[in-house]
Amino acid sequence: MRTQIRSLLAVSALKRTLIGFVFAMTFMILAIPRFSAPVSGQSVSAAAPHIGEGGLPQFQRDPAWPKIPAKWRLGSVSAVAIDEQDHVWILHRPRTMPAALRAMAAPPVLEFDNDGNLIQGWGGESGPGYAWPANEHGLHVDYKGFVWVMGNADGARNNPGNLPNDSQILKFTKAGKFVMAIGKSGQVGSNDSEVLRGAAGLRVHPKTNEIFVADGYNNSRVIVFDIDTGKVKRMWGAYGQKPLDMAARPKRSDLVPNPWVAVSEVLQQFGSPVHDVDISNDNLIYVADRGNKRVQVFTPEGKFVAEQFVGLNSKEGLQARSTAFSPDPQQKFLYIGGTPVIYILNRKTLEVLGSFVTGAEQEHPPGHQIAADHKGNLYAVQAEQTGADGKSGETGAYKFSLKGYSPTTVCCR
Repeated sequence: MRTQIRSLLAVSALKRTLIGFVFAMTFMILAIPRFSAPVSGQSVSAAAPHIGEGGLPQFQRDPAWPKIPAKWRLGSVSAVAIDEQDHVWILHRPRTMPAALRAMAAPPVLEFDNDGNLIQGWGGESGPGYAWPANEHGLHVDYKGFVWVMGNADGARNNPGNLPNDSQILKFTKAGKFVMAIGKSGQVGSNDSEVLRGAAGLRVHPKTNEIFVADGYNNSRVIVFDIDTGKVKRMWGAYGQKPLDMAARPKRSDLVPNPWVAVSEVLQQFGSPVHDVDISNDNLIYVADRGNKRVQVFTPEGKFVAEQFVGLNSKEGLQARSTAFSPDPQQKFLYIGGTPVIYILNRKTLEVLGSFVTGAEQEHPPGHQIAADHKGNLYAVQAEQTGADGKSGETGAYKFSLKGYSPTTVCCR
């Protein structure tokens, strides 16, 4: 009897130890992003804000932006980009419009000046050597003025026209003349191949002559191509590890019967989708892991540097969808697009400093992708925008003008 009692006490003690370990590890996971060293490994400037010190940018929506000609309507707007002239480019999806309105659909690629005046529109048709995306998703204007367009249709996923898979990256001049394609339309393949599957966002890195792609809804990895040859250079997953095919990953359904073990395993891979990628002035790669509500930071070679989670207490799963930087040379602020807010972070420490609401009155507030111009204004688009039926009067693209900064109170240093 005494032996049985001692055994039961030992089992009970072991359970208490395991529970304590789980809670300790959970605290560590949540604490690491806030207490880690500066992202760049450099000392933080005294001017860099910290939590509770104020000095945060203040934004106000410009209701007159953009100015869409009366003859045109927009479908769901999926992407926004800024060029060197501070012109704003947006990408929308004509196929998401009701059939009765498609005759009024604007071209999918639209260029506006900073005040929202339309400059030009083009795209939507396939040509020799390329297929126009079935579901427009990614847009980027590089430092040489080339416009890159990419879709994310993969099989039956995100494919309103039931067209071939969007496994191409397309490069155009600003006037819409086709230059080159990376990949081939209609390809299928696994995560071990060069095939894009549900790619979502992309950026050209001037220092390396490479294009970094958030590939995206199925492969869930970062893949890097040479922008001149289209050759694959490298790829990586969460924490710089080898990305696994979806079938080889721990299932999120495992979180229900065994949450403590499964959550750590799930976080070892990017969630679906990896939604965007951006590059800072000091040569760091920021990856928006929307599937896990976090941003991870890497070197251009794919070495993990740091991470931060956002919106963990939100029931809305559309967090960490896109990133942008403040226009100062140090890029003091990191903006992370979410729904219904855009988060404001200290880029060096990844401290979450604040946020602002983009559209509380809307069923799907903007935040699908965001961009910042050279004046500090922010732009946000919303792919779930439902105004394409002509009833709401919304365009799905929004400008939030910088109106100054909140009062500063230095403390706790």
